[in-house]
Amino acid sequence: MALYGFDAEDRFEASSRDVLEKLGIRLTIGHDFEEYLGYLAQARPDHRIGDPFNPDTHDMHHNNSAWIVGHDSQGRIMHTQALRLLPTGNDSLSEFFRQNFHGFAPSEMDIDYDRSRYKPGPGAKRIKGRVVYSGETWVGGEPGQFRGTGISSILGRCAMLAAIKEFGAEYVIGFMTRPVAYKGFCLRMGFMHAEPLALRWYLKNQPDAMEAVMVYMSDEDIRFLLDLPSAELETLAA
Repeated sequence: MALYGFDAEDRFEASSRDVLEKLGIRLTIGHDFEEYLGYLAQARPDHRIGDPFNPDTHDMHHNNSAWIVGHDSQGRIMHTQALRLLPTGNDSLSEFFRQNFHGFAPSEMDIDYDRSRYKPGPGAKRIKGRVVYSGETWVGGEPGQFRGTGISSILGRCAMLAAIKEFGAEYVIGFMTRPVAYKGFCLRMGFMHAEPLALRWYLKNQPDAMEAVMVYMSDEDIRFLLDLPSAELETLAA
């Protein structure tokens, strides 16, 4: 196993804190998803929480789930993100999703589950252990407020670090729609690996599918990412 700087996490936290302060952003992490629902109602009233993070469906507690909320300098919510440790047991991630992919459908859409499907790639077949699912990612703000700041790169890495510190994650995974992933958002969020066509969702009475890419990082990948020179974060904020 490759070894990177033992203080990579500390250096990243210090560098990202400086960048966030320059942008007037304050991040809060919590575990009470009823509280998180209150933040969503305030910041994104038209958004329904995704099924993987719905406290009415899952037993959400501090040992298996967390949320991150960002406020700007005016106290307005400008970012949400959530994490959940998946109950994969001894199964591979591919086997877990074969049995449970219906629970990861896009919210607020009329999904035809009979036609929809999950197709694992080689990475999903290898992934086992403590797997953290990352979702609910949203960056708001006033028009142009955060455009060009590289803030999504910092927020994505903050979530990966939280997954390691809060849950001892061995992998962090997520899904992105194909247009979003192909425009490079997966890289901006820090994901180094992607498996295309992992999910194919069909809407009822619609002929074409909406495709999703699975993105993932191992804990070794994440520590490599966090160990990159702090000047890189400064460049993003310029």
